[in-house]
Order: sequence, then structure tokens, then C-alpha cells
Amino acid sequence: MKNFNNKVVVITGAGSGMGRAYALEFAKLGAKLALNDYDNVGLAETVALLKAKGVTGVYSATFDVSDKTAMTGFADDVRAELGNAHVIINNAGVSGEGKPVWATPLEAIERVMGINFYGVVHGTQAFLPQLRENGEGAVVNVSSIFGLIGPPNNCDYSAAKFAVRGFTQALMVELHDSPISVHLVHPGGIATNIASDPQHKAFSDKYLSTPPEDIVRYVIRGIRRGQPRIIYGRDAFRTWLGATFLPLALLNKIIWWDMRKVIDRSDYPQK
Repeated sequence: MKNFNNKVVVITGAGSGMGRAYALEFAKLGAKLALNDYDNVGLAETVALLKAKGVTGVYSATFDVSDKTAMTGFADDVRAELGNAHVIINNAGVSGEGKPVWATPLEAIERVMGINFYGVVHGTQAFLPQLRENGEGAVVNVSSIFGLIGPPNNCDYSAAKFAVRGFTQALMVELHDSPISVHLVHPGGIATNIASDPQHKAFSDKYLSTPPEDIVRYVIRGIRRGQPRIIYGRDAFRTWLGATFLPLALLNKIIWWDMRKVIDRSDYPQK
């Protein structure tokens, strides 16, 4: 897709960070917006920002994207309020437990998988019929550079982002000969509040520096160009290079050396 004027763009996780930036940038392009977030306050702030700029054609709903029934109902409501969706940005996500595998409860892994992976699945399956009915559209699924590498204390988050990668690449092949483009986004070091809690502060201070507006504009260019894999943000390209070309044993050593001072090691055996 190249023209977003009067097209319906669905954005999950629109209450802050990249999701809010997507809403503001697509609004500048004349799109109608269907917005979701789990945080009612943040979502209301995004809607207020849009209204202050004179943006009309905005529909919003607060729910957890891991809830398949809620996502299906959202898709029905969007169709009724705005018409069929043309673009779906499956952006909603949460940080992980921040602990090594042996100290991460199964419930924490299931929570992250539910939002970061199944949220993408639910959004894709709920809205894809509308895109197919339109005969045009774009599916944008947000993975991470942690969907390229497996960093320490991120078994839950990285597992979900690798799953998004596999799911989206399969969808690309399935829709390769259709008018619907599929895009897999690997953000790196984006300055959002996903890792703003005290447990992740050292990591956030060191790595999260790229403004969300920058990656959003880059992704929109990628949609227009039909670019299947979109890698952008601090350390994103070098992470892709390492994941693609380095032997895994060497890559793992580099990752550990780089991150050893910013992760919580209280659950690690002491020598």
C-alpha cells in the first residue's frame, strides 16, 4: 500500500510508545484509526492528542489482546464504526520477567506469550478477512531484535518474539501472490516505557534511545515499498548481522559480555 488517506488503520498497544506514534503518524496521512490498549488512561490520552489536532474518524477500545473473543469483537466493532480495516499494526507488547530460565515461573512465560505472541495471532486472524475482502492491505507484526537473538534473562520475551517471527514469515509465503503485503518489524533500542520499571532500569538506560517516531516513519516507508523485513533502531542492524553471520557460540559470548552488567544476576549461582 502507498496511500493511507481514508484507509482504516488498526493499531494495538496505542496507549503509549510506538503505538501512539503510529496513531499520530497515520493520522497525518489522513487515515481513519482503530486503536486498542490495555491501559485505559494511556489510550484516552492518545485519543485526546488526536482530537486536539483535529483528527476525526477515531475508534478506540480497551482490552487485553491475549483475549481472542475481545479481539474478534473489536474487529466487528471496527467494521461497524469505520468500515473494513486496510492495515493492521500488531504492536501491543509487554516486557518479560527479567529472570533466567530456572527462575522464571511458567505463569510469567504464559503471560508474555499470551500478549506478545497470541496478541499478534489474534489481531492477524481477526482482521485478515477484512483485508482480503478489500482486495488490498498490509499486515505489520512487531517482533524485536530479541526475535533475532536470545539474550540472558529474556527467555519469555525472546520466545514470544521468535514466535512472531516464524508466524509472520509463514504468513508472508502464504500471501506472497496476493494484494496484501506482510511486514515483520524488528525494533532495536526504542525509547518506550516497556522496560521502565526498576528491575529493567539499567537495561533501559543503556539500550533504549531511538525515538519511537523515527521507527514508525521508517516502518511506513517500508510498507509503501513492500519491504518484508524491517530492521531499525539502536543496535538493530548489527544484531541482525551477528545473528545472520556469526557462529552461534561466538554470538552467545558477545551477547553475554555486552549485557552482563545490565541484567539482574541475583538468581545466578555464585562462584
